[in-house]
Amino acid sequence: MVKFLKQNKAVIVLQGRYAGRKAVILRSFDDGTRDRPYGHCLVAGINKYPSKVIRKDSAKKTAKKSRVKAFVKLVNYKHIMPTRYTLDVDLKDVVSLDALQSKDKKVTALKETKKRFEDRFKTGKNRWFFTKLRF
Repeated sequence: MVKFLKQNKAVIVLQGRYAGRKAVILRSFDDGTRDRPYGHCLVAGINKYPSKVIRKDSAKKTAKKSRVKAFVKLVNYKHIMPTRYTLDVDLKDVVSLDALQSKDKKVTALKETKKRFEDRFKTGKNRWFFTKLRF
């Protein structure tokens, strides 16, 4: 079987607290691990999307509307839907499995993920990833 759930692939989370949110795969575990004996992946996604910015907004209001809230999670393959998009944001050095083990490491990983997502949003690239999923 072809492995298409690779690193930097944009996915949509289907189940759980972050259902309907967009995320990007950071690392995939096709064969599973000892504590999770099924295919799963480490994802970082957007919990709160940025608001629409208009021209008449002040710089302060634009900065506030451009904020992003991120999440980091291990997700079962059955609970995500892959998309055709890829996101070339470099989070491999920030988020790892041991970052999920302790609270303070996870908080620092979330802050850095948030910062990199906001930088990516401000450059204007990957516009689809930073819009809410509408149906």
